[in-house]
Amino acid sequence: MEPHPPVVHRRPAQPRGAVLLLHGGRETGPEPPPFWNLPGQRMRPLARALRRGLPDTVVAGVRYRHRGWNPPRADAARDAVAALDSLVAEFGDLPVVLVGHSMGGRAALWAAGHHAVRGVVGLAAWMPPEDPVEQLADRRVVMFHSDRDRMTDPRGSWLCVARTRRAGGRACGVCIPGSDHAMLRRAGLWHTLTVRVVAGLLDPAAMPAEIAAELAAEAGGGPAPGPHRIGYEPIAVPGG
Repeated sequence: MEPHPPVVHRRPAQPRGAVLLLHGGRETGPEPPPFWNLPGQRMRPLARALRRGLPDTVVAGVRYRHRGWNPPRADAARDAVAALDSLVAEFGDLPVVLVGHSMGGRAALWAAGHHAVRGVVGLAAWMPPEDPVEQLADRRVVMFHSDRDRMTDPRGSWLCVARTRRAGGRACGVCIPGSDHAMLRRAGLWHTLTVRVVAGLLDPAAMPAEIAAELAAEAGGGPAPGPHRIGYEPIAVPGG
């Protein structure tokens, strides 16, 4: 089955970069996503926020061929790489930021070694501790997660930050208290922070100061992560 081209939501006349959205899915599911696909629908408000906040940026979304990750094939990651190839073919060598939710966050991290990728934003990402991080060695990664997520463990995101730093990447974690996996509670905060971080990954001068300071921290340091100590504490945004 040939990969689908990405859905391009915005084509600026002179784009300065691109953001590629990757929605969630499930661990197994060889069938195509249904027409009314709830994980895909969850990304629509975020796509609108990105279009409003980044008018000179291409905004596109991945269309998966399969509903699940389907180990060991990692279908969502394969589709992410194919979508990146399509963006390069259409728009040239633009810097791309990958924004992935849940399974899409995992796919974004796997696909981050693509030459067009400038950085990754993981939203409540599903990131098992055994997943590779070598591809993140010279990338910038920002992971958002709620402390009340009951679908994916926020400790997986903080562990990913610690492992990425040890692999030579620049990484930061941001805890959003009082939210949920679907990003429905405090949705405006998820959207606002994502737009600001994507802008900062495309132009470092636009990065929020606290996140910029974390990303500037020396890569490769910190204690080895373990089941009870991951060697990294995320930034916590105000609750409420």
